[in-house]
Amino acid sequence: MRIFVTGATGFVGAAVVDELLAAGHPVIGMTRSEAGAAWLRDVGATAHFANLDDIDSILRGVTQADAIIHTAFNHDFSKFAEHSANDRRVIEAMGEAVGASGKPVVITSGTGLLAPGGVTTEDQVPDMSMAPFPRVATEVAATGLMERGTNVSVVRLPPSVHGDGDHGFVPMLIAIAREKGVSAYVGEGLNHWPAVHRRDAAKVFRLAAERGIAARYHATAEEGVPLRDIATVIGRRLGLPTVSITPEQAAEHFGWFAGFAAVDNRASSQHTRQVLNWEPKQPSLIVDLDRPRYFAQ
Repeated sequence: MRIFVTGATGFVGAAVVDELLAAGHPVIGMTRSEAGAAWLRDVGATAHFANLDDIDSILRGVTQADAIIHTAFNHDFSKFAEHSANDRRVIEAMGEAVGASGKPVVITSGTGLLAPGGVTTEDQVPDMSMAPFPRVATEVAATGLMERGTNVSVVRLPPSVHGDGDHGFVPMLIAIAREKGVSAYVGEGLNHWPAVHRRDAAKVFRLAAERGIAARYHATAEEGVPLRDIATVIGRRLGLPTVSITPEQAAEHFGWFAGFAAVDNRASSQHTRQVLNWEPKQPSLIVDLDRPRYFAQ
């Protein structure tokens, strides 16, 4: 199955490319740069130049493939709402191009969009009308296409997708700890982040495309890791105190990241494991984090 991967040179996308090639699938990888194209060719994929702001360039990749995996997203948080709205347009355009052909389209969302409290499951959907998080636009697009009969699947990633090259939420916590001189958590630090290693996450994308049935999946190897445990490793590795701060202090300490630092987002992957026969094999978040590589500057 010839698979078009957007964001093919990104942290998750590159792992997806590796996973697909290892399973014998020809890959068309989207890239914006010559360096990205060179890497794709080196690993055995076909490079396709495209940009999220040029939907026609993306659709040219869609038409060449038997399946699509969409991992690309612009993570400039200063324009988060704008980029989320554009992601919705990209997904809707890909879905319209595929139509009712049955060609699988696998898109990326996040477990953090689901309501906090308790353990969330794959069948739950965000509150499309009230969710304040702009990224809900992704799920709005997917739901609309599913209702029109397009073969769209959603892979929800947890707040921590970890591994070498991580530039997500855990590195942000490390950077804040360096800046503030303490590694902090809010209250008792018993709020949770689910987690997955990037290579285990990549398997979910491959298996979802191969299954080819519209569905929602959770790529969560760990249902929830307490933030206190994450902060403790960061403090020990940096030689800094690990401290509790109040919710009132969180906004000043964490800045715009305060909401993420305090969120309680446990997410089950029981259904995903069952229907995809997925079993994570890579190190846990705490084991992976507790290495010098995460703290190299």
